[in-house]
Amino acid sequence: MVQSTAETFDPAKDSSDVMIDVRNLSRHFGDVRAVDDISFTVQRGEIFSFLGHNGAGKTTTIRMLTGRSLPTSGSATIDGMDIVSDLKNILPIINVVPEDQNLYERLSGRANLELFAELYGVDSSRVDELLARVDLEEPASRATKTYSSGMKQRLIIARALINNPRLLFLDEPTRGLDPASAKELRDMIAELSENGTTVFLTTHLMEEADDLSHRVAFISNGKLIAVDTPRELKLQHGERTAEVLLDDRSEHIISLNDPDDARQLSEWMSSGRVLSMHSREGTLEDVFIAVAGRPL
Repeated sequence: MVQSTAETFDPAKDSSDVMIDVRNLSRHFGDVRAVDDISFTVQRGEIFSFLGHNGAGKTTTIRMLTGRSLPTSGSATIDGMDIVSDLKNILPIINVVPEDQNLYERLSGRANLELFAELYGVDSSRVDELLARVDLEEPASRATKTYSSGMKQRLIIARALINNPRLLFLDEPTRGLDPASAKELRDMIAELSENGTTVFLTTHLMEEADDLSHRVAFISNGKLIAVDTPRELKLQHGERTAEVLLDDRSEHIISLNDPDDARQLSEWMSSGRVLSMHSREGTLEDVFIAVAGRPL
């Protein structure tokens, strides 16, 4: 499990440290408000997770921030540049791991990376470096249509790093990866952040978001409903409970917020019946249910 970095990151920085600044951003499709008047900022070097149901507005937000869809209203800047009028200057400093595996499958893994290295004006030595980083050196000469889903995902991640982006968008990046490869990717994301890369992450894996993120945002039906560090959100919305083992070997779950449970625990403690007690912190899934009204 990746060590949580939330406690070592200070989001309370001045405006010069803002990488993404979103203000009242909306995207409508007819009567459908896919993204509805959202505002938030992301700091440089921050791992910022954007969480919500399918269709909540996550991918639409990424599409607007990366220039693939125009906002209906509102504005946003990346590194101080407007996402509409300054897009040509934004594209060289960002990259994306999309939800879909959009590789050139008749080309080899190496050729896929060489094509994008040429587009970005990057030296070919970067291709070898990235193939090694994602453990694809041996199959690099094979057509990517022969790759497993996990191998394709690792190649897409390598492609997204080809220009050493200042801002990396990751849309469900561990999808299709086996547990070992997923852990390696999470370690890579943490390392990128430590080296100054800003990471904008969407994932359905709450534990992944909890472990990696400095802050998380919940979006539901196009609206932003909560933004904070994982710890603060769990303290504010998660149900605080404890597991208690008594001398008769019975186990009990008590609520630390319930006065009746608190009195019962006090009685057990006073009579020396408690053999062990372990706190159970609320999870991000608990938080999401509390603020969105339904499970993710």
